[in-house]
Amino acid sequence: MDFSLSPEQQQIRDEVRKLCAQFDDAYWLEKDRTGDFPHELHAALAAAGWLGIAMPEEHGGAGLGITEAALMMQAVAESGAAMSGASAVHINIFGLQPVVVFGTEEQKRRMLPPLIAGKDKACFAVTEPDAGLDTTAIKVRADRRGDHYVLSGQKIWISTAQVANKILILARTTPLDQVTRKTKGLSLFYTDLDRSHVAIRVIDKMGRHAVDSNEMFFDGMAVPAADRIGAEGEGFRCILHGMNPERILIAAEAVGIGRAALQRAASYARERVVFGRPIGQNQGIAHPLAQCWMNLEAANLMVMKAASLTMARWNAAPKPMPPSIWQGRRHFTPAKPR
Repeated sequence: MDFSLSPEQQQIRDEVRKLCAQFDDAYWLEKDRTGDFPHELHAALAAAGWLGIAMPEEHGGAGLGITEAALMMQAVAESGAAMSGASAVHINIFGLQPVVVFGTEEQKRRMLPPLIAGKDKACFAVTEPDAGLDTTAIKVRADRRGDHYVLSGQKIWISTAQVANKILILARTTPLDQVTRKTKGLSLFYTDLDRSHVAIRVIDKMGRHAVDSNEMFFDGMAVPAADRIGAEGEGFRCILHGMNPERILIAAEAVGIGRAALQRAASYARERVVFGRPIGQNQGIAHPLAQCWMNLEAANLMVMKAASLTMARWNAAPKPMPPSIWQGRRHFTPAKPR
């Protein structure tokens, strides 16, 4: 199987790298020092049309596939932005795929265009202190009261909650001891983040300060029933449509970071002169760098294979999803910055 980039895919990579080159090391160092969100990068990617790369064309997206989205996010990370840049826009790429797949037409028209245009910023709230990766054990409650739900409980390690005005949140609508399967009884909501009923506390950490991580304490936050995505109790199935492809994006970003690190190491090896010659001419330096390059290439092939298999699976399976989202066969010309 050939995973060489098509001319269209190479164009995506080149255009994203060109845009990200505007944000140099000094920019990211300052963001890391101050902890300020990279609003400028977010706005530039939105203006050029990149935030909707995998969203439906009828709602302002490009209608491309997971391979193209992975190439985009890899280019962002490889530019030197690393996870500070990638995490700033990550939820835009596949976070709202549950809305694309399970949302009503009214929800799609209302929810997708503002996120694609960069007018809305969203956070993704699933993880809880006692649940970790065991998503079915989450305890945040969403109690139905007429035409709305009331949220109560705690989430942790939620990125971008300091700057978000929207939240994609998974909560229990049926207690765990009352469901036939652990994956049942969870419901998914995409709604306004009402800060008058949620306390958001930043978690100090050792890196990626430009993208905040938070604890969130919900105290009676009302969520309209119209903001529930999919059927009540089927949120776990819904959210997988965002979480599964996201794993491929994270792997692509990791390869991008590795490439950025290798490029800097190779540049230093060419520039650093000891005993009258660059240290890169020594086998003790050159061979480990070559080994790193091979490992990165192997990892990238696995990412591309995973993306290919995901596209094949989605194209083959019956689904309420427009084929153009996953096939990614049309030429993509990013919008000119406004």
